[in-house]
Amino acid sequence: MSNIEGNSIFWIEIEKIKPNPFQPRKEFNEASLRDLSESIRMYGVLQPLVVTRKEFQKPDGGMAVEYELISGERRLRASKLAGLREVPSIIRTDLDDGKLKLELAIIENLQREDLNPVDRARGFERLSKEFGLKHLEIARKIGKSREYVSNSLRILMLPEEMLMALSEGRISEGHTRPLLMLADRKQEQETLYKEILHRHITVREAEITARKIAVERVRKPERQFNSEIVELEGKIAELLGTRVHVEHRQNGGKIMIDFFSEDDLKEILQMMTKQNQPTTLPMANGESPLAVSEIALDDRTQIEKKADEENEDLYSMKNFSL
Repeated sequence: MSNIEGNSIFWIEIEKIKPNPFQPRKEFNEASLRDLSESIRMYGVLQPLVVTRKEFQKPDGGMAVEYELISGERRLRASKLAGLREVPSIIRTDLDDGKLKLELAIIENLQREDLNPVDRARGFERLSKEFGLKHLEIARKIGKSREYVSNSLRILMLPEEMLMALSEGRISEGHTRPLLMLADRKQEQETLYKEILHRHITVREAEITARKIAVERVRKPERQFNSEIVELEGKIAELLGTRVHVEHRQNGGKIMIDFFSEDDLKEILQMMTKQNQPTTLPMANGESPLAVSEIALDDRTQIEKKADEENEDLYSMKNFSL
């Protein structure tokens, strides 16, 4: 019976299929689901779901059967939207432990490009913490390098606000590298994050900024900040919406203001010349600073992305030599 179930396709009622508790994917794009449901209405479910079969006793003493989903949650959700009563499924009888279910769910999802980096990292984290798998073991199971797994897990070191922005596509995975470079400088990290989010600076620009901060930190370890100067520096940065550095000297000093284009510079100059500065700085296009429709640009080439993805020391400060 096991061989028959493992190699046959069964039509199972949708209401009897329960979600996979080990599903690493948490975000499902509604528009994408609607598109898939329309395709299913026209052509049906082309790829069967994978489930396990579970028998349980009903309150009246009788026996009933339900199924637990292993892979195909997008197809299951889209089938519900399409109004289907049954879906084609393969029944696996060799999946009795949670580890194998989680492994299969991660592998199935990693084969799809729309699994966001945060869900992927949290799936790896569960394999590591709950089932004691080493990074190398995880890598072998998904056909990736150990560095790929390790760097994915480093993403989870970011604050929850930044992880949410990454999940929603408001910043790209490439932007996490410069942000993680500043993990021990929370104020600088937050400022860079806001520049990525509101000014839509590219990955390359963000890396240049992070490297500049790293170099400055190495060159000026003895720099002692006057608390009042630091406070004024923060207020100017908030007013102009960009990074500001105040260099205080014995007699006077200088103010350095970062900008990334001519338009950016013009906007900063306009802000400086306004008589009445609004509390909240407007965006150049008049939209909300957190408009999800604005997608941060990852301007690296495919070769650069692949190299970064496989680089074991991707976020290490030792790479930033003077």
